[in-house]
Amino acid sequence: MAGTQELRGHRVVVAGAERAARHAVARYRALGADVTPAVAPSSLATLDPALRRASLVVAVDDGNPGWDILPALCRERRTLLVRERPAPDAGSVTLVGGGPGAADLVTVRGAEALTRADVVFYDRLGPYGTVAGLAPGAELVDVGKLPGHHKVPQLLIERLVVEAALAGKSVVRLKGGDPFVFGRGGEEVAACVAAGIPVTVVPGITSAVSVPGAAGIPVTHRGVSRMFTVASGHQPFSEAELEHLAGLGGTIVVLMGVGTLPQTAGGLLRHGLDPATPAAIVERGFSDTQRSTVARIDGLVVAAGLAGCASPAVVVIGDVVAVGADAAAELAGYAPAGARR
Repeated sequence: MAGTQELRGHRVVVAGAERAARHAVARYRALGADVTPAVAPSSLATLDPALRRASLVVAVDDGNPGWDILPALCRERRTLLVRERPAPDAGSVTLVGGGPGAADLVTVRGAEALTRADVVFYDRLGPYGTVAGLAPGAELVDVGKLPGHHKVPQLLIERLVVEAALAGKSVVRLKGGDPFVFGRGGEEVAACVAAGIPVTVVPGITSAVSVPGAAGIPVTHRGVSRMFTVASGHQPFSEAELEHLAGLGGTIVVLMGVGTLPQTAGGLLRHGLDPATPAAIVERGFSDTQRSTVARIDGLVVAAGLAGCASPAVVVIGDVVAVGADAAAELAGYAPAGARR
């Protein structure tokens, strides 16, 4: 992990053409190693003292057969040799779903994309606190958005991503959850395609399912709910949408819904949702300060106010909330509920 300086005091020789080896050079330097680049086989003679002192030699396959001498040299000097794939010559973009926040919930494919990145544009959601460790040596650009405040507008984010790729960089756009679940990933893919840039999407674990699960709430449960609906609460629902949600049945999951919770809860009740329907707000899923507030839907707004609920949070409405033992106990003989860890 960057910042831990795991290789401080170690000498590493990275063999490969400058552009092909750039990721390896940046990564080992970020890990604290004393890195010596060898950009052509002809430079090995002058680097012999460095090779003798090296703890590790990294051979990057740049297509030059002259590097074939490295295995013999490393055997002679009893130096560890590892091989790596080259960094791409042309720019590209990878949209990576960072999951609900914990670094170990990033997929293996997403983590691999981050290790190869020249630049990472990241949000405040997902594993933003550990992005430096996930992408050692990469340039990190915070383009995160807060409720009601977009310090970097979406169109500017798309322009920055495209410009970096056109400059030949390997770009990762790291987003919380999944890029295509209210993440505007489709817009960013369209911008890359329009600019003729290769773009890849790496799915992420969506908070719509994972965060309720972290609180012990399944979005579906045999005999309780066989469907769930995921909706964005960023803007208040229309009366038609509220009527549809109230009559659909199953579980309702609302992302970005704390600010519009009074309109959502009131509208669902107005359109016939049973006032005794269990509901929960799960804040800061998978963090050390994760917290759940549980109440009936007719008391959820009061409970949220008493608990001081704030985003990021996931709102879950439906009988599945009462499946967990803790929630069921809190809902029994309901009075406006407080919060629980």
